[in-house]
Amino acid sequence: MSEALLTEHAVTIRLKDVSVNRDLTIQLPPAGTQRVSQPQKRQIMYIRPLEPHEVSLHCEMRLRALRDAPNAFAETFADAEAQPASYWETLTRSVTEPGPQVMFLACEGEAVCGSTYGLLNQEKCDGGRVGGMWVDPAWRRQGIGRVLLQAVCAWARQRGLKRLGLWAPVHSPAAIALYRQAGFHETGRRRPLPTNPSLQIVEMACELSSQK
Repeated sequence: MSEALLTEHAVTIRLKDVSVNRDLTIQLPPAGTQRVSQPQKRQIMYIRPLEPHEVSLHCEMRLRALRDAPNAFAETFADAEAQPASYWETLTRSVTEPGPQVMFLACEGEAVCGSTYGLLNQEKCDGGRVGGMWVDPAWRRQGIGRVLLQAVCAWARQRGLKRLGLWAPVHSPAAIALYRQAGFHETGRRRPLPTNPSLQIVEMACELSSQK
């Protein structure tokens, strides 16, 4: 199974290279002072892709994120909750079958405490996007968001992408700081949050070729 272990040493992420049907191992830099700290009696945290059979888990994670952070996404909890099973089946196939999208999960044993998407930019063939970044409140400030971002960056480099972009909530300094620390910078573009036009989201981007 493709996964990455989160330790104080280098993080290893194994991704399936669908173009040549082989596994690609990518070494990420040590976490250093921002390493994921493991409370006593807790299992090792790891990053893995969503599996094709995990439709219910996909739905659960998205609803957990929308319920916890309603002003962080361009979709409401009510709208997502009202979607039929076929919607989640299609969405899960789109991020698990060979193609332009992927979903990464941060796990501790059987528990899933964070997730994010890696998406191709439909407007730029050499660019991708980070979407749906979320970490359970009980696990925040432990470096999980940073390593989820690293997983998306590793996926993007595997696909030969040169840059990644995302939209971040202006009203969340913690999110902005996370992305800046990962090498993202504001492009100057802002727009209202679709689910709450009184709030703004800002576009951020990073050049993968300039990152180690």
